[in-house]
Amino acid sequence: MKAKKKPIDDKTAADYGVDIKPRLEVVKTTEPPVRKAGVKVKTVVELLDKLKNEAGAI
Repeated sequence: MKAKKKPIDDKTAADYGVDIKPRLEVVKTTEPPVRKAGVKVKTVVELLDKLKNEAGAI
């Protein structure tokens, strides 16, 4: 109960020797590019064909 009666000192960042000015500057912001829709395949054979011929992954 004694803790409730003690006054709390208001301190600033300067009291602790801390510099709070901004160090970074925002030059510009842009939205990320829109992703194109994916492709659904019906069979594994069709998937392998697309990976080999279109994507060049295999």
